[in-house]
Formats: sequence, structure tokens, C-alpha cells
Amino acid sequence: MQAVGILAAPPSPLIDMSLPVFAPQGWDILATVEAVAVNPADCRVRQRKADDGQAAVLGWDAAGTVAACGADAAAKFRPGDAVYYAGDVNRPGCNSAYQLVDARLAARRPANWSAAEAAALPLTGLTAWEALFERLGYAPDAPVEGQTLLVVGGAGGVGSIAIQLARLVPGLRVIATASRPESVGWCRQMGAHEVVDHSQPLRAQLQAIGVETVQSALLLNRPDEHFAALAELVAPFGHIVNIVPFSRPPEINLLMRKSASLSWTYMFTRSSFQTADMARQGEILASLAELAEAGRIRSTLRENIGGLSAANLSAAHARLERGDTMGKLALSGFANRQEQI
Repeated sequence: MQAVGILAAPPSPLIDMSLPVFAPQGWDILATVEAVAVNPADCRVRQRKADDGQAAVLGWDAAGTVAACGADAAAKFRPGDAVYYAGDVNRPGCNSAYQLVDARLAARRPANWSAAEAAALPLTGLTAWEALFERLGYAPDAPVEGQTLLVVGGAGGVGSIAIQLARLVPGLRVIATASRPESVGWCRQMGAHEVVDHSQPLRAQLQAIGVETVQSALLLNRPDEHFAALAELVAPFGHIVNIVPFSRPPEINLLMRKSASLSWTYMFTRSSFQTADMARQGEILASLAELAEAGRIRSTLRENIGGLSAANLSAAHARLERGDTMGKLALSGFANRQEQI
């Protein structure tokens, strides 16, 4: 099958390649990949690629159609079902014509969204859902009082959907951070009540809009820069959820006097450790699809940059590495499939 992969870490390039197609077994489905999206995680995994000459396929955001089912997966899907998923970072990714993925990590995609729009949702949607509704304890349509959420990095892929999901919580005040006029506007389009500039001191800006402390915060980018400020802003017994690695140990003791917490959301934990509740990710994706079909969330896709190829995927990675992408970038699948299954 056609695929785009790597043989080594950068500066080794992404290359077009041909790989075998394997039949699904057990809980696996074989999906025909119709669209993929890119994430900073792709670039981080690419940087860690061992120089062993073995081909690796990246990509953990896809929409497609079920081509075949393993014996267990047949209880959930059948050939022809339109699905979407993020998958498992320890397995080959979605930058290929076909992909094996565990059916428990997939769901039927939103019927009213294009394949590219659907592909832009799984990884970020799962991350935001787990952060907001599992780590922070909020729930859609469950009212809260006197609660403020600060979303640091509101214009990125996770921030764009996290703002929307947070707005499903009645009474929750959602404040996002962004530093450019276009990203401020994007955060407002996603539903942020207010937007402050994370390139400037946050406390004074929040005080200017009547906010002394925040009960919860999502730290979605540059944690080394922003953790100390969040530790100062978080309320007693408040919570900070981080999704990206620190490059140096954080000053965690800053949270002690407030009995505040710092926790992680890593979307691949369930699949990496084959946890007993791994199927929860498929259930979350099903819930997100219902919200999309009801018009309660909108697609965060900003641009479909063309068909899947090494050239287009390289351009997408370069844009991600600049760190100023808003929303999500997607690519369509291979236009001319060269294999039969």
C-alpha cells in the first residue's frame, strides 16, 4: 500500500513508500484512510526515531471506512462503516492508504462532517475531554457556580476544542490565552468569554476583568514559561492539567500552600498500557460525534492542505514546528489507491 514514513529522525526526510497490507485479527479493524490530521505529537515522535533503517509511519488522527474486521471487532463494526480514531502511538500511524486500529479506540464519525473535518477531531477531542471531564471533574450540562477555567494556548488544536467543550458546562467562565489578533479572534469564535495575552503578565490582565484566581487551568503549550504564573493564579484546592512535556522539572512546591494539584493528560495512556477501560476512548469519540451532529461543537479544521504525500506532509510538519498554527491542519487520503484488498 501507499504510505508516507520515515527511516530516521530529522534531518532525514519524510518519504513516499510502499508497505504491505495486513489482515485484521481480534479487535482490529482495517480502515481505508480517507483523511488525516497532523499534531505536534507527530513531530515529537519523529524527533525520537531510532536510526535503525526500519520504516515508521506517523500520524494519529484519521477518518476512513472499515474495509475488514477481526473476529472481536465484528461485534462493533462492519465493512462500510464510516469511522474516526486517533489510535495507538505504539503502532504504525495513519499516514497510509490502509491502517490497522483497535476497534475499541474508534467510533462512527459525525455524519454531517467531511472526512477531513472528522479527522481533525480525535486526538485533540480525546485530550480535551479527558482533561476537562476526567481530570478536572466537569461534565457537559452539569452546572457549576463561581468557577473559572483558564485555557493557556487557546488557539491551538487542543485549545480550540477544549474551549468548546468547556462551554457545555453551564456557569463555567472560560478564559483563553492568545498573543496575536488572529488567534484572539479564533479563540472568541470557539466560544471563549474573554481572551488574555500570554506573552504579557497574566495576573494584571485577569484582574482587569475581575478575576483574582482561577479554579482550574489547562496548560496546553510552553509549560516551562507558564507554570509559575499558573501556580500564582490558581485558587486554593485548584487544579492545573498539563498536556506537554516540561523541558526542566517544574517548581511543584509552588502549589503546596494552596493544596493545589498538577496532573497530566496523555491521550495515549489507555492504549499504551492496554488499560481495562481502554474502550472508553471509543465511547468518548461516539459522544463527540453526537455533539457534532447536534451542532453543539464545530470543526476546528482550518485548512485541508491537499492529498497525502511526503511533500504535503513535510509542509504540514514545518507549519506545526513554527508553533503558530491555529486549529487543525488536515490532508486528504491518497487519491489513487494502487492496491486491492
